[in-house]
Amino acid sequence: MTKQLRNLSGVYFRERKDDKWTNVCFEELSEEKQLEIITRKDSQEFVGNLALHLAKTINEIGDQFNLQKD
Repeated sequence: MTKQLRNLSGVYFRERKDDKWTNVCFEELSEEKQLEIITRKDSQEFVGNLALHLAKTINEIGDQFNLQKD
């Protein structure tokens, strides 16, 4: 069974599977792929911008569903 992609963050990367290229959101990549992406980027600016975007997305999801961690 294939895992359904949720595309929550809107931060997409190209990934090749079965000789096809697909767009996959950062949070849906394996941890290994995530680490590969953030360590191959040359600047701290990339990682900082990614963190800011993900924080904004988490806040939007929390606001939309009135979620908070106890």
